[in-house]
Amino acid sequence: MSSSSVAHAREALGQRLREIRKDSGLTARALAELCGWHESKCSRFEHGKVTPSDADLRAWALRCGVPGQAADLIATARGIDGMYVEWRRMESSGLKRAQESVLPLWERTRRFRAYSSWLIPGPLQTRPYIETLLSAIRDRREVPDDLDAAVQVRIDKQQVLHQAGRRFAILLEESVLRHRIGSEEAMAEQLGHLLSVASLPAVSLGIVPFAADRSALWPVEDFWIFDDAQVNVELVSAYLTISQPHEIGMYVDAFSALSGLAVFGSGARKLIGAAIQALG
Repeated sequence: MSSSSVAHAREALGQRLREIRKDSGLTARALAELCGWHESKCSRFEHGKVTPSDADLRAWALRCGVPGQAADLIATARGIDGMYVEWRRMESSGLKRAQESVLPLWERTRRFRAYSSWLIPGPLQTRPYIETLLSAIRDRREVPDDLDAAVQVRIDKQQVLHQAGRRFAILLEESVLRHRIGSEEAMAEQLGHLLSVASLPAVSLGIVPFAADRSALWPVEDFWIFDDAQVNVELVSAYLTISQPHEIGMYVDAFSALSGLAVFGSGARKLIGAAIQALG
């Protein structure tokens, strides 16, 4: 299974299908016969082993006497398929499409929480930093070259920092300040920009220092929390969307715990300043 979120979502859909079947009075064998399937197919769906196709779900709803539920079941199943998207699929036509794919989510979100142990998050990046990152992704993943357009989409998206009614809480590991992306001059510019963005009224910037006691919670994967509705995690191979409430809660709790380790205000500015000085 690609992720625990996908597994849980398939299991939840399977439980719902089982309840629909039982409410109809049909056994798995009887339903399979009505649909022209092998009996094991019903079992695989109900135990979350595979995600049913649209046709499978229409047949299930029809034979169980609830054709009106088919559309909702199909929407649920399509959502599961969208939870784990490989980069090669998302970027098949270039990086611009991948950058644009998150715009609707950003437009409807009011509270953003982000944690990074690798890189400065997108809304806080300078153009040279973005260009260096996306160039590396383009070359490493061998995707179509639409770099300039992709960079501009990410730059344009940063306007969200200045829109009324939105709040951003950003947590960085101190190591992010020391990971040089691009030239020393570009990195110094990026760190200076980070200081400027941190002064915006809508932005809270915390940095977890090297000296923090990590006995209880060590650095984890980079993630974004959008309101309390969705979490996105960037993996080496794929883009993971988490929508299960209990898993979202785990990321919210992790963010809270990491916030407790971070320094803010003058403490954060001091660490950024030290990173700038270290560049020489």
